[in-house]
Amino acid sequence: MKSTQVTVGTTPTTVVQPDDQNRYIYLQIVDSATIYVGDSTVTTSNGMPLEKHSAPHQFFLPLKQTMYAVVTSQVGAADLRIMTPDVD
Repeated sequence: MKSTQVTVGTTPTTVVQPDDQNRYIYLQIVDSATIYVGDSTVTTSNGMPLEKHSAPHQFFLPLKQTMYAVVTSQVGAADLRIMTPDVD
């Protein structure tokens, strides 16, 4: 597994780069903010909201897909930890 840290802002921030394989990824919110995930057009209105939890959020990310995230302007920025398979 490969772990990374991303600071998510108010504009769509890439949190998982595309890969040439299907994979499960794990997201853990470090701050108390709600982070919204989706594609490159993600907003706080259309993204899937994730809140800080004791266990990571698991997602299946299909081949060649990128995941983005944003936070509200009231939050400004939030810390997100990502675990992905290290298959390269």
